[in-house]
Amino acid sequence: MIEPTISPHDPGVVVEHCDMTGAYITTDGGRSWRMFNLRGVAETFAFDPQDPDVIYAGNMALWRSEDRGRTWSMLLPDPARGTVEHTTGDHGSGFFASDDDRVDAAGIRVEALAVDPADSKRLYMVLEDEAPAVWLSEDRGETWSDAGTLAGRRVNAISARADGLCVVSSAGVDILVGGEWEHREGPSGGRIQYAAVGSGPGAEPRVYVLTAEEEGWEPYCESAHVSEDGGKTWREVTQQLVAALPTAEEGTSYTFRAIACAAESGETAYVGFCRYGRRGSHAASGSGVSSVGIANSGIAKTEDGGESWQLVFDERGRPADNLTVSWVEGRGPDYSIWLDAPVSVGVAPSDGGVCYATDLFRTYRTLDGGKTWETVNSVDLGDGRWTTRGLDVTTCYGVHFDPFDQRRIAISYTDIGMFRSEDGGRSWIGATEGISNRWRNTTYWIEFDPEVEGLIWGVFSGVHDLPRPKMWRDRGVSRYSGGAAVSRDGGRSWTLSNEGMPETAATHIVLDPTSPVGERTLYVCGYGRGVYKSTDDGKSWELKNAGIEGEEPFAWRLTRADDGTLYLVVARRSDDGRIGDEEDGALYTSTDGAESWTRMRLPEGVNGPNGLAVDPNDGRRLYLAAWGRSARPDDVSGGLYLSTDGGESWREVFGGSQHVYDVTIDPRDPSVLYLCGFDSAAYRSTDRGESWERIRGYNFKWGHRVIPDPSDPEKVYITTFGGSVWHGPAAGDPKAVEDIATPVPQATETSR
Repeated sequence: MIEPTISPHDPGVVVEHCDMTGAYITTDGGRSWRMFNLRGVAETFAFDPQDPDVIYAGNMALWRSEDRGRTWSMLLPDPARGTVEHTTGDHGSGFFASDDDRVDAAGIRVEALAVDPADSKRLYMVLEDEAPAVWLSEDRGETWSDAGTLAGRRVNAISARADGLCVVSSAGVDILVGGEWEHREGPSGGRIQYAAVGSGPGAEPRVYVLTAEEEGWEPYCESAHVSEDGGKTWREVTQQLVAALPTAEEGTSYTFRAIACAAESGETAYVGFCRYGRRGSHAASGSGVSSVGIANSGIAKTEDGGESWQLVFDERGRPADNLTVSWVEGRGPDYSIWLDAPVSVGVAPSDGGVCYATDLFRTYRTLDGGKTWETVNSVDLGDGRWTTRGLDVTTCYGVHFDPFDQRRIAISYTDIGMFRSEDGGRSWIGATEGISNRWRNTTYWIEFDPEVEGLIWGVFSGVHDLPRPKMWRDRGVSRYSGGAAVSRDGGRSWTLSNEGMPETAATHIVLDPTSPVGERTLYVCGYGRGVYKSTDDGKSWELKNAGIEGEEPFAWRLTRADDGTLYLVVARRSDDGRIGDEEDGALYTSTDGAESWTRMRLPEGVNGPNGLAVDPNDGRRLYLAAWGRSARPDDVSGGLYLSTDGGESWREVFGGSQHVYDVTIDPRDPSVLYLCGFDSAAYRSTDRGESWERIRGYNFKWGHRVIPDPSDPEKVYITTFGGSVWHGPAAGDPKAVEDIATPVPQATETSR
């Protein structure tokens, strides 16, 4: 979670975004949040200083809301001037091409926004580029003029003033006054990485900066500086800041990467810090959870412009003493693996006592200047049970229902393992007790035994986000951790069950329901190893790769037809658009219980299979979800394909999304299908895939799969890559408020 931005009119109104395409707004001080989605990560927000209902947002377009974030309209490019959305790459990354002559062929990226406090019609926008361009609008974004370019590559802070603009970049401070720019160098000895701008003692702004010797992604800074004259002169405050922190052990030092100040009272500022037991980065852990030994982290505060600092938030392998916790802090057993240094902080412009901070897992805030803090992700219902406040930035794969009690539900998650509910989803409890820390990052799938109450098999891994190629590109799959486990008490506790299965990123498990109770046959996908089979209730496993090509097959998903035929989806290795080589994904079938496999024909041009469903009334009717191959300007050969002859031939039945993650057949009515993917929508068909309608009300960019609700035939669940689980009408809600009030046409058709 990133960049909490607080309204200048009401400190209870806050917007922030995450790195998983979602954006969030609270109007009640963090007690509840609403997620909205603007087709991609919202990089920046700005409030109108005169109208409390107007908010601007920027990403690959400029957006404005006039109803306090409820709906958003595209201002640039003009959606009425031939604007289309193009998506490409493994994450369906997008840009808007348009006949709007203000936008070039590659679209735009809005990096920063600011509104003149004296005239809210005056809007400044910085566009990302090698030399970032500053644009100026005098009419709330309707028309624009070029206001100049910046010397620094990266914009760290921006502040509109009655007499112009102040921009802090990696190269220093640029001041715009009367249409003329003045560049002022940053402090010596490093590059500016993070900055904050507030009012100063005179006419010039007060500027806080954190610097590092080298630029990089999420750099950790060693020095802090303050300027009270808009960057003309600088004063280093590192020693004063460090003096307020716990004494560092020999051989370690503090670093900083988050800073914010009260814009209207620039003397008050907050800085996020951390100290590592050994140096490293999150990427080194390979799990998405920090394993680099953070010794302590927290927040320091100044009320006198950096002359002195006090420690207001301090975590040393446990929650801060002045923090009201959420489910995150109770996720243990080793709390330190959930610790992270603050990624960003935001201070109310007119009230230095209100500060929001974010890190890898949490948003937490103080309303009393740091005396007390509260994590605002969830609500404690007692007895270890939690429910959401709407601030969810989680990836999930399945929603699983106990056949003996449909009020017992489980969700298989990335990063946070598995959660279970005993009350139909009203509250949730962590459910990975017994899973080792090496495995507990991700629960990819679970299977309930349909005849033995409480018996569950699950597959786990320390590697998240498969089958996205980013997760294996820089390291061999033989190093992946994970495997199979069994629970006999409904998921309350687990026992690892990996005999015969070397550690692997186990991504799917399928049960043969016709096998005898107590001697169940199960199949597991081992990513980079192949298919494992057990015939003794999961106690022992054998590799069953006969006929599967390649030394490290990316076994991703298994489907079992009612007649026992198995289908295996092997994920592709490359997302660069190539086809016809060893990098291709593949589809296999087995009719002898995985003893041998036969490679199947894929649709023409397709090499990214991702999911397969078999019609229960016709075993030769197959539906294949496929990921497109990278091309320009759009990916190609993705979508949904139908075979009516057991895979001998295929035809495309849906091309409106080039990144279809999975297809689902409604178990009550095989003519009803659902599909979902990474292109901002989920779809429903009631005629076996011949035509499709978008499920109105679901708006998240990165979707995984649609799962019919067994308790309510009119409802479905939708799991997502970064937006948690959605629940709503299977046919969509015709009255649902759309996040985007100016619909943007897709570059491809929505039905074929």
